[in-house]
Amino acid sequence: MRQEEIWDADAAQGYDTPGRGMFAPEVLGPVVDRLAELAGAGPALEFAIGTGRVAVPLAERGVPVTGIELSRPMVEQLRTKVDETRIPVVVGDMATAATGGKYTLVYLVYNGISNLLSQAEQVACFRNAARHLLPGGRFVIELWVPELRQLPPGQQAVVFGTATGYVGLDTYDLLRQQVVSHHFWFDDGRHARVFRSPHRYVWPAELDLMAQLAGFELESRYADWTGSEFTAESRSHVSVYRLPPDR
Repeated sequence: MRQEEIWDADAAQGYDTPGRGMFAPEVLGPVVDRLAELAGAGPALEFAIGTGRVAVPLAERGVPVTGIELSRPMVEQLRTKVDETRIPVVVGDMATAATGGKYTLVYLVYNGISNLLSQAEQVACFRNAARHLLPGGRFVIELWVPELRQLPPGQQAVVFGTATGYVGLDTYDLLRQQVVSHHFWFDDGRHARVFRSPHRYVWPAELDLMAQLAGFELESRYADWTGSEFTAESRSHVSVYRLPPDR
């Protein structure tokens, strides 16, 4: 499963859920507030900008935003909201693509770095962020914590979410540090709609080492965008890495 094949026209058209889920004000509001604070007076670059879930409201806050996105259909969906002059986007791989600009903030939200399926690609992503940042600039990553403690001996799947008409589960390959997320939606008939996406899971400590290799230092880590304490029980984290001011 290649990422550009997964995020096709169907996925792009069904991605946005205005006012609900990831787009709910109580979810999206703290993300935009924190990123606007971190960007300060400078411009921001979003890796894997998608349909602009975060970029559009961040730009509305007065932060100049540029994006990098691998999926053309996702960019086309973004273009139904804003044009190229408002939020320019480079179509390409966030581990290697360049915009030609410099930013005070690069950010990668909602587990985006796990879409890169090898350690080498994830390290390259950090280095690409560093290349785009001004001295003292920040790279922000939102990522889930692998839930391996929930795996019973001999089993490879964990249910991560249930709701009326929906089941989500992850299947793990522990040797390769890979996970495939399966989303099942059921209607009143006999058939289900299925969406699958592969990921490489990363522990916070490994992420910190990747950052060091790219010249970053960990500035802060919280359990969420509101600044809750990160603990051993946290299911996700928001990590802020910073380049030295004299780089």
